[in-house]
Amino acid sequence: MTRFAPVYRALGMIVMLFGLTMLAPLIVSYVTNDGAQTAYDEAFLLTMLCGAFLWYRYRNCKRELNIRDGFLMVVLVWTVLPAFAAIPLMLQLGISHTDAYFETVSGLTTTGSTVLANLDTLPMSVNLWRHQLVWVGGMGLIVLAIAILPLLGIGGRQMFKAETPGPMKDAKLTPRIAETAKGLWLVYLGVSIACILGFRWAGMSWFDAVCHAFSTMGLGGFSTHDASFGFFNSPAIEAVAILFMLIAGMNFGTLFLAVNGRSLRPYLRDPEAGWFLGITLLSIMAVAIYIWKDGAYPDLDTAVRHTAFNLVSIATTTGFASVDFAQWPIFAPLWMLFLSSFVTSAGSTGGGIKMIRALVLYKQVYRELLRAMHPSAVYNVRIGGQVAPQPILFAVLAFAFMYMVSIASLTLLMAFTGLDIVSAFTAIVASINNTGPGLGVVGPSTTYEVLEDFQTWICIFAMLLGRLEIFTLLVVLTPAFWRK
Repeated sequence: MTRFAPVYRALGMIVMLFGLTMLAPLIVSYVTNDGAQTAYDEAFLLTMLCGAFLWYRYRNCKRELNIRDGFLMVVLVWTVLPAFAAIPLMLQLGISHTDAYFETVSGLTTTGSTVLANLDTLPMSVNLWRHQLVWVGGMGLIVLAIAILPLLGIGGRQMFKAETPGPMKDAKLTPRIAETAKGLWLVYLGVSIACILGFRWAGMSWFDAVCHAFSTMGLGGFSTHDASFGFFNSPAIEAVAILFMLIAGMNFGTLFLAVNGRSLRPYLRDPEAGWFLGITLLSIMAVAIYIWKDGAYPDLDTAVRHTAFNLVSIATTTGFASVDFAQWPIFAPLWMLFLSSFVTSAGSTGGGIKMIRALVLYKQVYRELLRAMHPSAVYNVRIGGQVAPQPILFAVLAFAFMYMVSIASLTLLMAFTGLDIVSAFTAIVASINNTGPGLGVVGPSTTYEVLEDFQTWICIFAMLLGRLEIFTLLVVLTPAFWRK
């Protein structure tokens, strides 16, 4: 449709820019001679040609993007780019389009689910490409949440205020979106380099350090080894990962302000940070004691070590595993998946409904309980010392309702296909929260390759639904969106 011509023009530019990211694995492939050169040559050429054609076809349509254009742009970017990213995987590994698209959607949405086995023997360039997708997707999400969504209705000022902590509402980071995005990129890049050096110091090879740092900062959970972090069996490596997963699970806008002001004060004023750390640390101790008492580990120290790593990984929606936590008493992995639904902060690379919405929901429920006892009293919901407006409360309630409806509907659909209920439910929860491993046939010791194609596409839809904040995707799917 010509009315969306500016969207297609911008999309063409983004596709070409994305094509340039293929140069890194292409160079690695040529340097290591891993046999994937032709796959990347063809994928790079096809991506650049398609992007150039789209841009050239609509090059004269330069009007400003409106709110409807913005919704369509966001959805197209997160659905079209994985299709191009899948080309090298199909050409080199010979896997189906469904599996390749699942893998790349999982990477760009920072979910970390995989359909691939024998990761240790994959060409080095393929492993780099998978992890690079997570890193690029993670930064894209931060800029989307903090710099782009504020321009789009639900991505309008209301959503901006609902999803960001108090300090950011006042400081607004920087006055211009371009400067904000640049600042966030620099912070993200700097922390990523620190993560690489941390992993290298802890004993990883340079290649493993780069790949796992990309996954850690994007909270994506891809690994170069089938055993994930169990391959290293190193408390030092796990400690580095825990530190940087916690950093990536908090708001990068707050980190930007802290770095800019050379002070931790923004974290003290951030209403999400304290809850995020408090709930995570309390859960670690409670689950460690629980599985130790149940006999999963002979001593409490070992239980704390494995609980700390795996719980932080799942709660922050990263998806790494150092042991098969599906073998723990069922309460423990279910609690970890529950945490993945809300623990991470808005403006982070994590998934779920975000801590800020969970706080709003909790305070709204508490207010209703008080009003039931004192009908004539006036109570306000306050977040970060500020009163949350009624439209925000209604928007968060609607979001929570659609979140639960989506999980229930997609779980029933998975069960309809014949999947057992534990696998069906946890696959959907792990996908919509962009967490990665579930339980049952999609547990931490297996892959999503066991799913049928239709089940795989359900999980793809769930990953996109969760990553695009549900409403962003649903808006584009409504008939009203396409009416003139």
